Amino acid sequence: MAYQAAVITVSDACSAGARTDTSGPAVCALLREAGYEVIYTATVPDERGLIARELRQCADGLRCDLTVTTGGTGLSPRDVTPEATRDVLEREIPAVAQAMLFESLKVTPRAMLSRAVAGTRGSCLIVNLPGSEKAARENLGAVLPTLAHGLKMLHGGGH
Repeated sequence: MAYQAAVITVSDACSAGARTDTSGPAVCALLREAGYEVIYTATVPDERGLIARELRQCADGLRCDLTVTTGGTGLSPRDVTPEATRDVLEREIPAVAQAMLFESLKVTPRAMLSRAVAGTRGSCLIVNLPGSEKAARENLGAVLPTLAHGLKMLHGGGH
């Protein structure tokens, strides 16, 4: 089954046009290579309400199977993607974020500073990734092979 995905880049600089987004397009490419149809992309500033609104739109309005964010997961005062994500989640899936953390720690001890979360809203799986292209690729690569099985279960496909 081909799943539909959305990618939301969370970045003040990218949304203002002061920096070119490389992580969002890289995530889109990885998803397409894995067979996902990327039907929506957006870039928003680090504003909790705007992030939450985009996540709701992807899950409820567009009915995306998978929504991936990139950016806003660190310790900067403006990094609020995990909080915005928790605002819209119905069920959190801690092991997805933990799997990304475990793989990232093999690359850098700074990975322990990431606050990414993952969970579901309706039949949409939402996953936060870091903002750097390299880290976003590594984190998504750590969980991507398992996401299709999770989506199958989320859509009632059994165990």
